[in-house]
Amino acid sequence: MHKRAQKILIYVLILSLISAYIALPSTLPIQFSLKTPWKEFSVDTVLKRGPLDLKKVFIPFQRSLEYSMGLDIQGGTRITMRADMSSIAPEMRDKALESSREIISRRVDMYGIGESVVRTSKVGDEYRVIAELPGITDSQQAVTLIGSTAQLDFREEVATPSAEATMSALAWMQNYKPTGLTGKDLKDANVQFSQQTSEPVVSLSFTDEGKKKFAEITTRNVGKQVAIFLDGYPLSAPTVNEPILTGDAVISGGFRTEEAQQLSIQLSAGALPVSISVVEQETIGASLGQEAVNKTFRAGFIGLIIVMVFMILMYGWSGFLADLALIVYALVTIALYKLVPVTLTLPGVAGLLLSIGMAVDSNILIFERMKEEIKAGKPFETAMELGFGRAWDSIKDANVATLFTCFILFNPFDFSFLNRSGMVRGFALTLALGIGISLFTGIVVTRSLLRVFLKEKKKDSWLSRIQSRGRRKKTAEEEA
Repeated sequence: MHKRAQKILIYVLILSLISAYIALPSTLPIQFSLKTPWKEFSVDTVLKRGPLDLKKVFIPFQRSLEYSMGLDIQGGTRITMRADMSSIAPEMRDKALESSREIISRRVDMYGIGESVVRTSKVGDEYRVIAELPGITDSQQAVTLIGSTAQLDFREEVATPSAEATMSALAWMQNYKPTGLTGKDLKDANVQFSQQTSEPVVSLSFTDEGKKKFAEITTRNVGKQVAIFLDGYPLSAPTVNEPILTGDAVISGGFRTEEAQQLSIQLSAGALPVSISVVEQETIGASLGQEAVNKTFRAGFIGLIIVMVFMILMYGWSGFLADLALIVYALVTIALYKLVPVTLTLPGVAGLLLSIGMAVDSNILIFERMKEEIKAGKPFETAMELGFGRAWDSIKDANVATLFTCFILFNPFDFSFLNRSGMVRGFALTLALGIGISLFTGIVVTRSLLRVFLKEKKKDSWLSRIQSRGRRKKTAEEEA
């Protein structure tokens, strides 16, 4: 068991070093000076760390290793959009509004906006979708991306457009008629680069039904143009050289990489079931700001130190070992926040600070249980194992109850009768992560530390004193 605990501690040490590297700031200034009788040394430099990129070792994972901040911390944009329900039956309007919210939320996620909030609202007879986008500087681009209806359809040529007609989009559009192939038949869209021109293009793949339609369209239009329209405006009109039976096509036309990426996101996310118009667009200032966040983390660090001092004063050497496990907890937690990434909001920071206090709960339960076993006259090794084993039921029940609460607050299935606020979900996520990590450090790390190191110190520890006191009491009772 001793050797097994040593192996576990080696793995924990490796995990802690990796977590410490991830948890460190990307820029770390180092300034100090040292005077000696022979020479004066001074260092004034800044250590910089780039993003984590595992593609070099053939793992498709990349992170910037910066904290992701929510709307209330770093500011951002709030966009209120009105959904036009004039063409939707009254009994289907709630469903159409929810579908619009899901599609806009998917577009926002694909756009890479962290801790965004997309929710619906009814104001009188108006149906609205409200999107809160933290950290967005180009708000107009976000409006174009998430508010576009993205109605894609393919049209076949009726007559060859004249040179004058090509100068007018409206006249140009009249030379084509719908084919029945729309964005609903589209399966996926991705950005690729042409092997001939190296320009970005958007590749399309269709569903089984769309593949049949596309094959019929290209078969009867060989030598003619099949135009691609987005929201009623032509994107391009490539000439069909041969029937395309595989259901794969490419949209080209001198795109910039950003334009091709934005178009692929719109098409991949799907078409909105209703027309969307922007009612209000406002820039939100940070209610906390970076300075307040730094103060909050400073307060959390002070709280961590107080907890560690309390553990040492209360439990001596065992408390010190528990503090080492608490440091591992802090490093792993911060590293996970950057790797997931977890976007920090004010409630999320509150969940983090709350989990710090809860991280020592399991250690206190275990140590108190060990006291009881030692007072009962059990040998130290037996008392330690019984302390962990018998305290586990209480630890499990308490933490599972809290995890159930986190599950309800996070509402992963998006039930309408439960919370949908992104802020509350952030609190639930950070608290649940803290509980999970604290269980690992409190049970696995602390237990391994006690097995390896406490044996050497047990003669000078509070455990030995309690053990000796318990034995003397038992001997006195037997003699009496």
